[in-house]
Amino acid sequence: MTIQAIAEQIKQKKSMLCIGLDTDLKKLPPHLAGKKNNIFEFNRQILDATHEYAIACKPNIAFYECLGVEGWKQLELTVQYIRDKYPGIFLIADAKRGDIGNTSKKYAETFFDHFGFDAVTASPYMGSDSIVPFLEYPGKWVILLALTSNAGAEDFQLLNTGKQEKLFETVIKRSLAWGYSGNLMYVVGATKASMLVKIREIIPDHFLLIPGIGAQGGDLAEVVQYGLNSNAGLIINSSRAIIFADSTERFAAVAAQKAREVQLQMAALLSKSGFQD
Repeated sequence: MTIQAIAEQIKQKKSMLCIGLDTDLKKLPPHLAGKKNNIFEFNRQILDATHEYAIACKPNIAFYECLGVEGWKQLELTVQYIRDKYPGIFLIADAKRGDIGNTSKKYAETFFDHFGFDAVTASPYMGSDSIVPFLEYPGKWVILLALTSNAGAEDFQLLNTGKQEKLFETVIKRSLAWGYSGNLMYVVGATKASMLVKIREIIPDHFLLIPGIGAQGGDLAEVVQYGLNSNAGLIINSSRAIIFADSTERFAAVAAQKAREVQLQMAALLSKSGFQD
C-alpha cells in the first residue's frame, strides 16, 4: 500500500484510527469461551463492527504465538478475513522483530510472504542489517520503534548520546539512510506527544504509528496538533479501550460505539487542521 493510498483512506473515512487486535484469550466474552476458533470469531465481530471507522488494523503477534499452532491458525484466519472482506485496511503485524540479516529475512518471509501483512514493527537496536531485509519488499513497510509509550522507554530512548540529542533522535536520523518515507514509518507513543515537535523536524514527511491513546491515557488532540503533516502522517492505535469495552454478547456493538466516538474526534481535529479541505 502506498503512502498516497493510506492518506486517501484517511480522507475518505475522516479517521486515522487503527484497531489493535490484542486479543487476550483470558479476556474474551464468556459466551465465546471454549468455542472453536473463538479468537478468530471475536476478531471477526470486532472487524465487522469497526471497519468503517478504522483505516488500519494491528494484531499484536504475542497474543497469538503464545497459543502455539492454534494461535497461528487463528491469526491466519483473521488476516485472510481482512484481506477478503476489507482489502482497504492497512494491516500491521505488531511483531517487534529485528535480528541478524539471515534471521530477519525469515521474519520478513513470515509476515510478508506467508501472511501478507502490509507492515511489520521492528526494533532498530541491532542496526541496518537487521532491518534492510524487511525493506527489500516492494509495497511493504517497516515501522521502527523510535519513542515508545511505556515507562521503561526512559531507560535507553531518552539517554543523551553526547551530540546534544537523545538516543531516539539518533536512531531516527541513522535509519533514514535505510529507507524512505514510502516504506519506513516510526512508532511514537501518544504519551510522548510533546516530543513530536522535535520528531517532525527530523522526519516531516514520514508516517508515524501512535499507540497509547485510550487505556494508556495519551491525548489525541495533542498528537494531532504536533504530529499531523500534509498526508495526515498519523496512524493512531487503540486496543483495549475499544475491543474490551464490553464483555457481554453486545461486545461488538459497544466496540463499534467506542470506535465511532474516536473517529468523530479525529474527524473534528482533521477538519480543524484543514486536512479534509
